[in-house]
Amino acid sequence: MKHQPAVLIVEDESSIAELIAVNLRHNGFRPIWAMDGDTAQCEIDALLPDVILLDWMLPGESGLALAKRWRHHPRTKEIPIIMLTARGDEADRVAGLDAGADDYMAKPFSTKEMLARIRAVLRRRAPEQAGGKVSVGCLSLDASTHRVLHNDQPLRLGPTEFKLLQYLMTHAERVHSRGQLLDKVWGDHVFIEERTVDVHVKRLREALGDASGMVETVRGAGYRLTVQTSSSARA
Repeated sequence: MKHQPAVLIVEDESSIAELIAVNLRHNGFRPIWAMDGDTAQCEIDALLPDVILLDWMLPGESGLALAKRWRHHPRTKEIPIIMLTARGDEADRVAGLDAGADDYMAKPFSTKEMLARIRAVLRRRAPEQAGGKVSVGCLSLDASTHRVLHNDQPLRLGPTEFKLLQYLMTHAERVHSRGQLLDKVWGDHVFIEERTVDVHVKRLREALGDASGMVETVRGAGYRLTVQTSSSARA
């Protein structure tokens, strides 16, 4: 039997949740509904979902707070989170992404858009099987085992950061625009904004620690990975 990805819908408005659930069921997903953070946590404790659709405005703990908590917990840190909200301005989108969300949908949204975003985050979550091993300076990446080492010490990267680093390492010293990175790393990016690249570059640098300076910002052009680090280039 074909695997049905489990989608946890954290939404306090039952009519919206039911509409989402019906569309998910009709498209090969297994929806699970939770109306608040406590219920959602119980569902996660019982079974890890493949994706979380998380409403911003919830009774009790907000979706933003839940995203931060789940992103920092070892058990849930790699589950893709898509924020659902009526708050559509840029500051709110950035806040959602900075809290750890992988994507962001402003209400109202179409079923086609929702399904495309869910499938996109699931593709990004899957470990990259091709490419083998690559090394740049003291940084090494093994796609088959999904491991990254810096000076032989393991680093912990989320799935999107892993794919971003893999692409940058296999094309080291080249400058890549945000649009090019969206094409190569995100693939189906019809709904993804270029600002998303900046958020994931920030997360990648945080995960790289002492090697963070290898990811350079080239002003007006994009990003590149280089062996030569420059603090002025990281701004």
